[in-house]
Order: sequence, then C-alpha cells, then structure tokens
Amino acid sequence: MSATMIARDLAAGHGDRTLFDALDLVVAPGDVIGLVGVNGAGKTTLLRTLAGLIATESGSVSLSPPTANVGYLPQERERRAGETVREFLGRRTGVSAAHAAMDAAAAELAEGEPGADDRYSAALERWLDLGGADLEDRIAETDLGFSADLPMTALSGGQAARAGMASLLLSRYDVYLLDEPTNDLDLDGLARLESFVAGLRAGVVVVSHDREFLTRTVTKVLELDLAQRQVRLYGGGYASYLDERERARRHARDQYEEYADKKEDLLERARTQRAWMDKGVRNARRKATDNDKHVKAFRGETSEKQAAKARQTERLIERLEVVEEPRKEWELRMEIAAAPRAGAVVATLREAIVRRGAFTLGPVTLQIDWADRVAITGANGSGKSTLLATLLGRIPLDTGDRHLGPGVVIGEVDQARGLFLGDEPLAVAFGAAVPTWPDADVRTLLAKFGLRSGHVLRPAATLSPGERTRAALALLQARGVNLLVLDEPTNHLDLPAIEQLESALASYTGTLLLVTHDRRMLEAVATNRHIEVTDGKVTA
Repeated sequence: MSATMIARDLAAGHGDRTLFDALDLVVAPGDVIGLVGVNGAGKTTLLRTLAGLIATESGSVSLSPPTANVGYLPQERERRAGETVREFLGRRTGVSAAHAAMDAAAAELAEGEPGADDRYSAALERWLDLGGADLEDRIAETDLGFSADLPMTALSGGQAARAGMASLLLSRYDVYLLDEPTNDLDLDGLARLESFVAGLRAGVVVVSHDREFLTRTVTKVLELDLAQRQVRLYGGGYASYLDERERARRHARDQYEEYADKKEDLLERARTQRAWMDKGVRNARRKATDNDKHVKAFRGETSEKQAAKARQTERLIERLEVVEEPRKEWELRMEIAAAPRAGAVVATLREAIVRRGAFTLGPVTLQIDWADRVAITGANGSGKSTLLATLLGRIPLDTGDRHLGPGVVIGEVDQARGLFLGDEPLAVAFGAAVPTWPDADVRTLLAKFGLRSGHVLRPAATLSPGERTRAALALLQARGVNLLVLDEPTNHLDLPAIEQLESALASYTGTLLLVTHDRRMLEAVATNRHIEVTDGKVTA
C-alpha cells in the first residue's frame, strides 16, 4: 500500500519551553527524511507525536489512506522480562498486536456482536498487511546467530542489536519512524540497514547521528533548530543540507550585520543632527541681544532645519525592517583531563581465556603500551566489550595472566553508560564519582555539557540516552585519566557533540582504546594500532 503522512501546524514543548511549533511535514512514499537537531531539540518527541503515542498540543497528523500502518521503532530496545526473541520480533513488527485484535474480533463474531464481521475483516487485513501470514517462516530464514526462543534478557548487547535489526528487516509498515536505528550496529548491520532503507517504497523519517548513514540514505533533511527556534526542511541529501545550512547561517549573519550597521549609522546621524540643533539654540540664546531681525530669523530657520533633519532620520530608523540577531548556538567545549603519565606498559594479557556462557574469548596475548591509540573493531557479539572488560580487570580470567600497569587511571564510557542508570539524582550519581568536588562545581560542569537545573535533580535513569552520554563525557573532564576507554561513544550523541569529542581526542595525549562502528569517527581520530576481534579471537 502506498501511504502518505501529513502533519500540519504541530507544536510541542516541556512546561513553558517550546521545542517546535508551526511544523508542517509531508512524508510521501519513497521519501527518506533525516530528522536532525541537538539533543533535547524534540526529535524523539516529534517521532512519538507522528506515531500517535503523544497527543498533539496543536495541529494534526493524518494518513492517506487512513488504514495505513505506521511503524515506530524507539531508540532504546527495551528487554521485557520473560519475552523471547520470537515474541520480541512479533511485537516490534506489529504482528502480535494485529493477531490479538483479530482474535478479539473473532470472539465477538462467535458471540454474534453487532459489527463484529467488519471488525474481524479489518483486523485480518491489517494482520496480512503486516506480514503475519508468513512471519514465522521469515524468522526461521533470518540469520540471527542464536535461537529465536532465547529470552531477550539473556542476549548480549551485540545480540540484542541483531534482534533489533531483524525486527526492522522483518517489518512491513507503510510509514517508518526510526529513532536511532544505527546505534549498536556493526558495519555489516549498517550496510544491511542502508540497503533496506534504500529499497523501501514506503516513506521514512529517521533520526540518526551516523553521518555516513545519513549521507548514503536521506533524500531530505528536517532540522529542528533549537537555538533559532525554527524548523526548516531542506531538499536534497545530507551533504547538500550541510552546504545549504552553512550558506543560510552566513546569510542570516550578514543580513543582521548589514541591518545593525545601517541602524547605527542612522542613530549616529540623528545624534549629530540633534547636537547641531542644540548648539544652534544655545548660540541663538547667547546672542539674543542682537536686534537684527534678519539674523534672528536666519538662526531660527537653521535650528528648525536641523530639527527637521533629525526627525526625518528618526523616521528612517523606525521604517527600517528589523532583522533579529541570530541566536548564538550552545556549543559543547570538551576537554579530556590528563592524569600523570603511567608506566611504559599500560596493560597486558598472557594466554588469557574468558568464558561467558557459550562464548569464549581467547586465548589472548596482548600488550598495550603508553600512548598507544588503538581502534578495536569487529562484528556485534564478537567479543569487543568482553575484551575491554578483560583488560580492565572487571571479569575474572578462566586461565592465563593479566596485569594493569602502575599509575594507570582509567576513564571509561561504557556501552550502557552504566554509572547513570540508578534512581539517585544525576548530581548525586556524578558527585559520587568525584567525591572531592563541591556540589556547585558539579552543577557548573554538567551545565557546560547541556545538563542544567532541569536535569541534575532528576533520577539519572530517567535521562535520555544522549543526556547520560553527555554526563559520562563530563566525568572525563572532571577526573584526570591516562587510559581512556570508549565503547561506542557516539551512540545517542548529537552531531555537534560527536565533532567536539573528536576534537578532544585529537589533543588527548594518554592511551586510548576506542571501539566504534562510526565510519566517520574511525577516519577522524588518529590511531596507531588496530585490533580486530572475530568470534572471540583477537588479532592485533
């Protein structure tokens, strides 16, 4: 079914803070609209509004035809207790809910309820449209790499990412709303996602901070510009958007400066004219004893002319078309505080083996030296995060030896952003990691990372993934480190923050272990070593 989604005059905000308003958008078949903006600009709010999960504050969202199926895939893949992978796939594809609606209509039909036949027919049609008839066969043909009968809670992070990817590939929606589908995907998963999106005839709205993915897939860009409080739709792909946005910002700045200069020139002219007028009046008063009526008239006319000129200039100022000054965008200014240098050898593994259920890492023999900058790559589930945990001493070895050098101070951003998943307020969780810092200093630093009074008193676990990531990065600035370990640091970060992180890494002089599938980051961050992890085997 070809379907079109039409949003008119949408608005959303938090309390008295407006995120966006007067937003119009048409998502036609074949459109791939990249939704961009800083963390907190309202991207997820907009997707949830389009999906019908949040009531519109104003405006409307409609579908043509009204029976079109809209699929919203949120950025955090929730793992429900007791839910198997198979049940997860049924839920995410919409088939399970459609099947339940069909069963309910069938029960009403058996009871002879009025209108039950129409409800059953509509439910059956929806179930068929979503691919319910052959979902089980398609799941069996999908190469998950693990059993579909496993509980979701038993999966590793990499396996959960594969399950999320499979749920997308198995879905058959008429309009797709995708919130950070690139998070946690390995290079193969990214390639499959790009191929899937490119092959869709359905309309797509996608939030992603993967610059390469955006460059390869989107046909338009919708920017939620929080700083200027504007919504702009750019035609063309992502690279075209970047060029157009830069030109638009330069033009806006030039227009404002031209207006400000012209206004200042006119104000200065008016001040000069008023000053000449005042001087003429004073002179006239001082020489008031002169009885020559011609001289008096001349002086009066001169003063009146100056006053008229001043009034004329002031009217010109009033008629100037006001150009608002472009608001200065908030920028993350990030540094990574360095601890004193550690020894020549930072960490070593000798014939190390770690077993976690059916997965085995190793045997690994590896040495990380001072100032090594190591890129660690590999498919999801291959053992990259396990290797990091093994090097840092967080999990016990089954056999082999491990050594962490003297003076090593670890700074880590883990995949789960685990320091900020508890119920305590963000300021408390952050302060516990830097116990010598006064509360005022903690709040000041968090504010520099865009986490202000509205964030610091909230339970840390209620923050968005992007906000938790910023808190983890702020901690790197608060604590001096000489071994920096980053596990998928770009997940959930907005594009300006990713660029700031890359800049901070360029000036960081300690040892770096970087796990990322962000292709642009791998190009931007200088490394001198590469470690590949494949099915638990480590190649350095």
